[in-house]
Amino acid sequence: MTSCIYNGTVIHKRFKPKIHFFSYKVFSLLIDLSELEKLDKTINFFSYNKFNLVSFFDKDHGDRDGSPLINWVKKNLKQNKVNCENIKIKLLCYPRIFGYVFNPLSVFYIYNNNDDLISILYEVKNTFGEQHTYVFNLKNDNLLEHNCEKKFHVSPFIEMNCYYFFKILKPGNKISVIINQYQLNEKILYASQDGERASFTTSELIKSYLKHPLMTFKIIAAIHFEAFKLWTKGIKFIQKKLKIKNNISFEN
Repeated sequence: MTSCIYNGTVIHKRFKPKIHFFSYKVFSLLIDLSELEKLDKTINFFSYNKFNLVSFFDKDHGDRDGSPLINWVKKNLKQNKVNCENIKIKLLCYPRIFGYVFNPLSVFYIYNNNDDLISILYEVKNTFGEQHTYVFNLKNDNLLEHNCEKKFHVSPFIEMNCYYFFKILKPGNKISVIINQYQLNEKILYASQDGERASFTTSELIKSYLKHPLMTFKIIAAIHFEAFKLWTKGIKFIQKKLKIKNNISFEN
């Protein structure tokens, strides 16, 4: 199996209107979606679409209706004129822990039959239960850089008139996802997630859990705690104007 675990760090640094920084340790799963049934059967304390210490549910991603994610990915790739024959789909995300998860960012890596990355889907969620997916086609699968206009309200302390600049590495022994956010040609936010690879085995899963117990609960708590600190610094609160559910934009 090619699915694996990444143990690493999430970093956020805000530059404007005031400096604000935080980092915390996390672990993520990089799941080959074709291996989910096998992982469910072979990895203790992990389940697919069932409750367990650590689990993965289709309804946490894509259309969020519990339908197979592979079909959702292929549907959007076809809309973006990507050949879906013999592709491999891997998803970098946080798992559910004791049935709970919040994924601010999940990344779908799409490979062709030569193991070249041909597309990236950035699935972004906010704490209002909404989601937007930015879809990119790729021409170079080593150091990947691309950008787009911000189309989705995430932080209540950042305006919508911004641009994202993504820089990622093809997953290997290490993972790296970097997002720089600009407003009026000034960098206002740096966000990153990195990690080192571990095999997706029962023992490694338990090790990762013990390093980060109740991680998903801590993530949502940390989001609100950091928001409170931004508010105490006097940063303007931005009201969300639109209510959406699952939006998709093709950014080529």
